[in-house]
Amino acid sequence: MTLNKTSDNVHFMNSDIHSSPPPEAGRYRDHQILDELSNNDALTQRDLSKRMGIALGLVNSYIKNLMAKGYITVRNIPSKRYAYYLTPKGFAEKSRLAYDLLHDYTRIYREAKNNYRQLFFELERSGVKRIVFAGADEVAEFAYITLQDTKLELTGVIDPERAGETFFGRQIKPLSELHSLEYDSIVITSYLKWKKIYDTLTDIGVNQNRIKMIFTGKRSSN
Repeated sequence: MTLNKTSDNVHFMNSDIHSSPPPEAGRYRDHQILDELSNNDALTQRDLSKRMGIALGLVNSYIKNLMAKGYITVRNIPSKRYAYYLTPKGFAEKSRLAYDLLHDYTRIYREAKNNYRQLFFELERSGVKRIVFAGADEVAEFAYITLQDTKLELTGVIDPERAGETFFGRQIKPLSELHSLEYDSIVITSYLKWKKIYDTLTDIGVNQNRIKMIFTGKRSSN
């Protein structure tokens, strides 16, 4: 993962936008599946899709990979369905992933806080006054706390997967309500979903120069 250093022209942070999603995203999903299976009996792929909020086809891909490594086993259950269970090897892998991800995310969040501070101050200097957060995961919480040190106004938070929930007292809006929000810039505030959010915003016609982020898909050589 790279947290791109800000520049005088902040929209240049988007230059790596067509690169691949971060490797941590795959490890996070692997851990999420293993964790769900460790806490529940007889989960199907459809169950996992609903619990994780991702497409059924994507769950199938992760399941195949985890089965090939011996972390998951499958059994027939009534109604001609298949349910998945953790193997002893899978329980050990779940613990290992949890440990690795904790260290990864500690570093990610520390860097995110510093980079959001730089981004927000640059937006202020460029004349931006109102922003919208796109994405409402843990990274967004760090962005919000950092935002309090600036004069920027947060006019809304959008996240298709968390619409209706609250974020620091604000209701998270679906993407369809973006047009009702007043903003100068949209700041992507999700690490795992940054690429999906960016693509969705550009697909609905949001000007690329109004979309700001600190994440790219390439790892830093620093």
